[in-house]
Amino acid sequence: MTAQKPRSMLREASHQIIAGGSAGLVEICLMHPLDVVKTRFQIQRGSSDPNSYKSLGDCFRTIFRNEGSFIFLFSPQFFTFEQYKKLLNLTPLSPGVALSVAGLGAGLTEAVVVNPFEVVKVSLQANRDAFKEVQPSSFAQARRIIKMDGFGRKGLNKGLTSTLGRHGVFNMIYFGFYFNVKDAIPTSPDPTLEFLRKFTIGLVSGTISSCVNIPFDVAKSRIQGPQPVPGEIKYRTCFQTMALVYREEGYLALYKGLVPKIMRLGPGGAVMLLVYEYVSGWLQRNW
Repeated sequence: MTAQKPRSMLREASHQIIAGGSAGLVEICLMHPLDVVKTRFQIQRGSSDPNSYKSLGDCFRTIFRNEGSFIFLFSPQFFTFEQYKKLLNLTPLSPGVALSVAGLGAGLTEAVVVNPFEVVKVSLQANRDAFKEVQPSSFAQARRIIKMDGFGRKGLNKGLTSTLGRHGVFNMIYFGFYFNVKDAIPTSPDPTLEFLRKFTIGLVSGTISSCVNIPFDVAKSRIQGPQPVPGEIKYRTCFQTMALVYREEGYLALYKGLVPKIMRLGPGGAVMLLVYEYVSGWLQRNW
């Protein structure tokens, strides 16, 4: 029994990692172009910005025309959620609350892991000129950031607080809403209807989460993206950036990029949850 338990735990963990990785990979391959568009909207500073996009369609057309389609091309999210869920089962929290808290924990953990990658990603997505000739690789961009600013809060961990807010809030609502609502709505014996039931709940979950956490996303993009005046840091911290954007550009500026974000993480959120559940179920039955 003692030897079997570690093997069982290892097998379960490997199922969660493989299923979560598959879910993240599918979502990124299908929806990543919208992430580029979202970031571009969030870093532009109102109508006074000479590079301001007029609309969602104008943004897509300009990127394709000037930079080509190449620009559009390991998530611990699900694995950590399952681990926090197990721990919280040992507490007096109700199952519904425990799912949301587990989502919050998963989001905060994910943020710490992915923030350096986000700094590199945003710096590449924000650069309109680099793609006209030779696109720098992610590793080359990371080396450049480390050489100039190091690993700390001005370098690869820039914008960590806003990333913690973005991922923590999103995953708290995303997982909490999906699993609570899924358990409340009866399952269907018809496989197609059951698939649509889960997809719809996942779609609503991703959409609501995106609407609530986007001010953190805007702050993150402003902090990690290019500053208005080269060499002068205007956007320093999460809440200072939110206050500054609100004061200078108005309340709606905190929701820049919401449409492409919902277009990505509404259906993308549903796809991730479905891929995770189906791959995880297949692995449990066959491995």
